[in-house]
Amino acid sequence: MEATVHRPGEGERIGGPTTVTVKATGEETNDSFYLGEVVIEPGFPGPPPHRHERVHDMFYVLDGALTMRLGDEALELEPGSFVCVPPGVVHTFSNQSDAPVRILNFNTPAGWENYMRDLAATLASGTPTQEEIGRIASRYDFEVV
Repeated sequence: MEATVHRPGEGERIGGPTTVTVKATGEETNDSFYLGEVVIEPGFPGPPPHRHERVHDMFYVLDGALTMRLGDEALELEPGSFVCVPPGVVHTFSNQSDAPVRILNFNTPAGWENYMRDLAATLASGTPTQEEIGRIASRYDFEVV
């Protein structure tokens, strides 16, 4: 295994209503984690409420205000905020502000990069609904609730 280095702006770039720059994949981390730098456009409704069976889904806010739902609780997360959503916890996120939100999204174990790639292919042909996003994500330890 070799070290992975991605300088600012480097990494596999996946576009859409959110832009993801993949910084670490399962191939690079021995399947231990995924890391993406994500820019979420204003008004992005986010994925449908969901939970994971195995994945720990983590969010670190770099810029802007991320709206996060954890069960019935809504949180407004400012820069420097961190959330670790363990398996089984229903959650979603959105950008309800009028400015982009930039976050780091970590998932362990790895594999989320494949969802990002599949979603990008769908986004290339239009803007999917939350339900369509949910169907794609269901292939990657994502259960819509």
